[in-house]
Formats: sequence, structure tokens, C-alpha cells
Amino acid sequence: NPDLSNLFKKKKKIMSSFKKVLATQGPCNAPKPGMLDFVNKAKWDAWKSLGSISQDEARQKYCDLIGSLVEAETGSSPQVSAQPAGSGATYETLLVTKEDDITTIKLNRPAKKNAITTEMYNEIIAALEQAATDDSVITVVTGAGDFYCSGNDLTNFTKIPENGVEEMARRGADLLRKYVNAYIDFPKPLVAVVNGPAVGVSVTVLGLFDLVYATERATFHTPFSQLGQSAEGCSSYTFPKLMGAAKASEMLLFNKKLTAVQACELGLVTEVFPDSSFQSEVWTRLKAYAKLPRNSLALSKQLIRSVEKERLHAVNDAEVERLMERWTSDECFNAVMSFFQAKAKL
Repeated sequence: NPDLSNLFKKKKKIMSSFKKVLATQGPCNAPKPGMLDFVNKAKWDAWKSLGSISQDEARQKYCDLIGSLVEAETGSSPQVSAQPAGSGATYETLLVTKEDDITTIKLNRPAKKNAITTEMYNEIIAALEQAATDDSVITVVTGAGDFYCSGNDLTNFTKIPENGVEEMARRGADLLRKYVNAYIDFPKPLVAVVNGPAVGVSVTVLGLFDLVYATERATFHTPFSQLGQSAEGCSSYTFPKLMGAAKASEMLLFNKKLTAVQACELGLVTEVFPDSSFQSEVWTRLKAYAKLPRNSLALSKQLIRSVEKERLHAVNDAEVERLMERWTSDECFNAVMSFFQAKAKL
């Protein structure tokens, strides 16, 4: 029944608003409006009905409600089943294959624009560790479907553990540190084949790749301040080094989205290809690179990286510490929840 459905959504919207108030301001402490102030009295009653639960508990209830609305709005679509890599390992969120001396790690949540969940973070780390020790010559990261990657799956921020927001931030920081370290320490040539738009952490770690090939329709966006967060993936160091401080600030502070051509001009992207021939041109080139002597490539890459490896680890640690503080702030919480409200069309 459409009318009942709309009524249910409106009720959820009202309760969502007041759970957000409780999550950020605490229990109702405002004076009760007069009997004839019908609108404000209805709002006061809704806030008062939530009781005196803790702000952490209110945050979780609000997150759960927003998450359920987003899920109801977007639904869940099946992904292509994961394929085994050469060693027989299987993944739920990736397609990992080895062919022609190339290990390919394909982000495989196309229905969600390859947004990175906690599970996917762990699987990418495992896939990189596997690729580091297999007999492939180069390793490629790309995306399934029309997107390269839409960054963090923000439902990661709605799963607050029993120990509260601080524990969630600590776990997230430990995982992010390990994730970025996997790129810093990767011993072989690492190539990004950016098949579509890239957002957030999928953009920031590109400064740690050896080659970045992009289709002409790719875009590169790091909307950290919009979400009350800060830079990661060593981008606070690599971006100013690649493109200069002013252009890096446009991206990292002021959320400027780059086209593929602009990203190439600034040094973030190695080369841009026409979308119609992107896959064929890139893979022809990569197969030729994979015929080069394996040890020569790996040892040369390690020489280049060794000059700055210690600095990159220090930058990663500093960025993670700042993000852990950001994730526990009301500013970040409110920004992420506002994103969810917009996505759920509340």
C-alpha cells in the first residue's frame, strides 16, 4: 500500500531526526511547550519518548535506523562469484586471477560501485600479500563494472561495537594502517587500471602505485572535509610532491574533483586512454611489460621505494592518528549521518 509505505517513511524520518538530536545533545532537557503549540509539542513528545539512554547507545540506534533506510532504499544486489587465484585462494569481495605473469586484483562489488567494506579491506591486504610472493611479474588493481572504486562503504561507520565509538575508531585505524602499509611495502611493480570514477581512499593510495592508467571517463575525488574527515593513504605527502602544494590542497582540503586528463597533467595518472580502446590498449601493454625480467623489475622498484619507505610509514602513522581523532568527533559523526540521510532521501 503506497499510502502506508509513505506514512511509515515519514514516521521513520521523525524518529530519525530525534535520535540524531539525542545522539548529539543527550536526553530531552527542554521545557514542555504549551498545549496549543501543537507542532513543537509533537516534537517535544518524540524527543522525550526516547528516554535517557546514553549518547553512544543513541548513536548506535540512529546508525541502525539510517542503515536500514539506506538498505531499504538501495536494496542489495548479488555480485559475481569470486574466482580462485593461482594458489587456489578465494575471496568474497574480489576477483583475483593470475595469467600471462600478471596477478590481477579486481574489486568486485559493482552494484555498490566497489565501495570498500571492512571485509574487502582485509581481503585486499591478503591478496596483496599473496601477490607479493607468487611468481607473477607485475600486479594490477582494477574494478568490476563502471566504477573503479567509490571509496569507503560508509556503513563501516554505523557498526559501533559495545565499547563505543572509541573502540570503533581504534579498530578502523589499525586496519587502515595495515592496508596502506601493504601498498608501501609491496615489492613488485604495482599498476592501477582505473576503469571508471575513483573516490576517497582508492584515489589517495594511487600515489603509492608505480603506474596509473585511466580511461578518459575516470574522475578522481577526495571529499574528506565534506565528511568531517582528513587525508589518508600517504596523500598528505605524495600529493604535494606529485602536483605541488596548491593543487594538492584543492583536492585534499577543498574536495576538487579531477578529470582523468587533469589528473594526468598533475602527475597522479601516468596516461589516459580513449574509453572505447582502454582495456585492449592497456592490457596489450601490460602483457608486454610482464615479459621483462622478473627480478630486474622487482629489485629496481625496491631501490626506488627504499629511499622513501621510512618516510611513508611515518606519514601513514600520522594520518591514521589524525583520522582516529576525526572518527570520534561529533563533526565527523554529523557529516556522515547527513550523507546517509541524503542517500536515503529522507
